[in-house]
Amino acid sequence: QVQLVESGGGLVQAGGSLRLSCAASGRTFSSYAMAWFRQAPGKEREFVAAIRWSGGSTYYVDSVKGRFTISRDNAKITVSLQMNSLKPEDTAVYYCAARRTSIATMETLRMKEAYGYWGQGTQVTVSS
Repeated sequence: QVQLVESGGGLVQAGGSLRLSCAASGRTFSSYAMAWFRQAPGKEREFVAAIRWSGGSTYYVDSVKGRFTISRDNAKITVSLQMNSLKPEDTAVYYCAARRTSIATMETLRMKEAYGYWGQGTQVTVSS
């Protein structure tokens, strides 16, 4: 059973930084794709960033390019999201997600329906 546990959320002022972590367990993740999604109140859950565990290719939504960085640690089996230059519009619950295979188009990796495993979410609040 795959388990994903997020940590690192909190309250930060605009322009500040936060680092989210997702601890993964229950499988060998070398063939997986991992992603971060976010959901603001009253809005749909949206794609933020994804990484193919093997090879490390990364993908981002345009609104976070140049500010957020997704990475993975093979030894700790964690996926992180470094968020810099945070804006109030980044305020949301952030979810870690895992897909059993990374064999997928970039477009597929941006779809929440493509992921079968989810963490419980961590709140990120950016004050203006």
